[in-house]
Amino acid sequence: MVEVLKPPAGWVERAEGLGLSFAPGDVERLGVYLSLLLDANTRMNLTAIRDTEEAWDKHIYDALTLVPVLAGVSADGGQPPSVIDVGSGGGIPGLVLACVMPGVRFTLLDATGKKCAFLRETADRLGLSNVAVAHDRAERAGAHPGGPHRAEHDAVVSRAVGRMAMLLELTVPLAKVGGLVVLTKGQKAEEELGEAKRALHMLHAAHAGTVNTETGRVVVIEKLRQTPRAYPRSDGEPKRAPLGLGRS
Repeated sequence: MVEVLKPPAGWVERAEGLGLSFAPGDVERLGVYLSLLLDANTRMNLTAIRDTEEAWDKHIYDALTLVPVLAGVSADGGQPPSVIDVGSGGGIPGLVLACVMPGVRFTLLDATGKKCAFLRETADRLGLSNVAVAHDRAERAGAHPGGPHRAEHDAVVSRAVGRMAMLLELTVPLAKVGGLVVLTKGQKAEEELGEAKRALHMLHAAHAGTVNTETGRVVVIEKLRQTPRAYPRSDGEPKRAPLGLGRS
């Protein structure tokens, strides 16, 4: 029997302050997810946070700060919006968002097989029919030609994967033209944006706004035109030589 972890006093009210309206069972499902995450973390490296109360704040609440941005995302032809979480790891923010946004299709992308196995098992145990897991590198998922996720998603999310100049090359190619890339960043968000100005230009994307939250900053990027065919470059190259910084 999986333990259902309860949020700290006042947590639900704080989360609802973001504009959320939890459906019956949502908070309990999040508690089950957190229990499964912390248990699996004893066997593999999924999170540095082990304290339950801290995890409710820095993992669950932090992921939910993306909901107001994603709530405005729509898809063509009346289809459910499609969101891909790049470097999903233990499922933050993708699995958390899937728990409270059942009308959105989520793809959780990660390059590590053990993490993908955890994501699949956890989505199944939570009864999340709106989740698919992709075991792949972002460079291959968004490659031209043949990348299975290139220009396929209405929004791309990512958290704690790397500095923006590198991360944009991995995320922007996955979004449809007019779609959003939504990045959870820390206090150095403005510094990283300045550093990534040339990368945004090279990828045909633009900074659409930054939302300050209790736990960080949500940086929103809009994809203006099709990504040039040269991007993303081959495995490891975006990290080794980020776009616009030195040789690229």
